[in-house]
Amino acid sequence: MTSPTLPDIRIPADLLPRDGRFGSGPSKVPAGAVGALQAAGPTLLGTSHRQPGVKSLVGRVRSGLAELWGLPDGYEVVLGNGGTTTFWDVATFCLIERRSQHLCFGEFSSKFAQVAAAAPHLEEPRRVESPAGTHPWAQADPDVDLYALTQNETSTGVMMPLRRPEGTGGAGGEDGALVAADATSGAGALRFDPGEVDAYYFAPQKCFASDGGLWIAVLSPAALGRAARMRAAGRWVPASLDLSIAVEQSRLDQTYNTPAVATLVLFVHQLEWMLEGGGMDFAAGRSERSAGVLYGWAESTAYTSPFVAKPDERSTVVGTIDFDRAVDAATVAKILRANGIVDTESYRKLGRNQLRIAMFPAVDPEDVEALTRCIDHVVGRL
Repeated sequence: MTSPTLPDIRIPADLLPRDGRFGSGPSKVPAGAVGALQAAGPTLLGTSHRQPGVKSLVGRVRSGLAELWGLPDGYEVVLGNGGTTTFWDVATFCLIERRSQHLCFGEFSSKFAQVAAAAPHLEEPRRVESPAGTHPWAQADPDVDLYALTQNETSTGVMMPLRRPEGTGGAGGEDGALVAADATSGAGALRFDPGEVDAYYFAPQKCFASDGGLWIAVLSPAALGRAARMRAAGRWVPASLDLSIAVEQSRLDQTYNTPAVATLVLFVHQLEWMLEGGGMDFAAGRSERSAGVLYGWAESTAYTSPFVAKPDERSTVVGTIDFDRAVDAATVAKILRANGIVDTESYRKLGRNQLRIAMFPAVDPEDVEALTRCIDHVVGRL
């Protein structure tokens, strides 16, 4: 029901999407995954993470991701508790030797820079910035030993290709510099070349349709070597943030401390659904079809336009759509919510008159198309 101050606009049932969840994080969790979680209850939930049942889940995550991305020889999948924000702390202790460079073009890409700046054992990081709705490029710098990229800026709907800065060598960086990419809202739907990065890290509550509280990092031999050298050099690291410990435990298909088993069950279900469907071509293809629908509608509708100006920078997993000033996007989002279509609100700190729509692989492209029809219905009656 709508509130007394909100227009009472009812969307006809035949216009509604089959599933009205379009949140950019956490993402929609498919019904099949919930069923898999229920089925796992009697044998896995509430059991030891040091025993074969849960270790099998961790092993399936590691081998499944290696298959999904065709990881080069020597690359390893490592897991730990705490999410992407925790991995920033891990990186400040175990991957940044002295100074990092950060591409800052939104809320989340800027946060890692803030974490590195606050670390007392590191020098002030270098920042390369660009306005919201765009992305900058990394600049080769001999004083930098880690370049921090963001594959998809969730707050603004900007995606960027992952590649090593020119002049920093090949895989692993001939000058010793590593490339670390925050892939939290892109991993599993945005294509990339693993050889272009040394640490590709994310949490599973976006494209992998799971819950948060877990970080996953794909590490190159150079990143594994850096972590080992930092440990041997004697830098103090809390055990829960020690990347070398996480590597050791992951090789045993375990995590250092107790993981949320339900998160692993949901993660494995979505990952294996992707692999069974055809891998990255299947998963990325679904998001790309949704993006084609959303941006095509936004460009052809009189009262909307894509926030991101350059088509090749428009995210295929998180779409940000600006509205004409005559249409209050916040009101549209409230009416959609009253009709069971949820989490279309813009990112709070961006402060724009827009909607933000998740197009993760679990979101059906036909539901995105239905959403656009529902928005037209609402705006036509405001």
